[in-house]
Order: sequence, then structure tokens, then C-alpha cells
Amino acid sequence: MVERLCYTVPEVMAAACIGRTALYAEINEGRLRAVKRGARTLILAHDLNAFLAGLPEARGTAAAA
Repeated sequence: MVERLCYTVPEVMAAACIGRTALYAEINEGRLRAVKRGARTLILAHDLNAFLAGLPEARGTAAAA
């Protein structure tokens, strides 16, 4: 099996449970690196993993039932 190297914007939105506007805000603020291949915006797997790992831990929230 081949490991994924990159993801499209819709794939990142689904995988990270983030909306398009919030995703592009993270990219524009420099918190998530994106690359272009023609007109397509791609997020490299290691950049997505680093972004998610760097998010703050949720504290004081109740677990969903």
C-alpha cells in the first residue's frame, strides 16, 4: 500500500473536520502550508500532521455522549 503524500482541500476539510473558510484562513495566516499544482491547492501529509499536532489541547470540555 502506498502512503498518501498530499491531500486536496476537500479531503483536508473532511479529514480534519474543518470548513473551507477556516482552512484557507489557517493557510493565509501561515499556520498550515499549502502548495499549488496548476490550479489545485494541495496540503502535504507531513504539513497537515504537524498542523494538527500543534493545535492546543481541549480543556474543560465535556466528552460527547
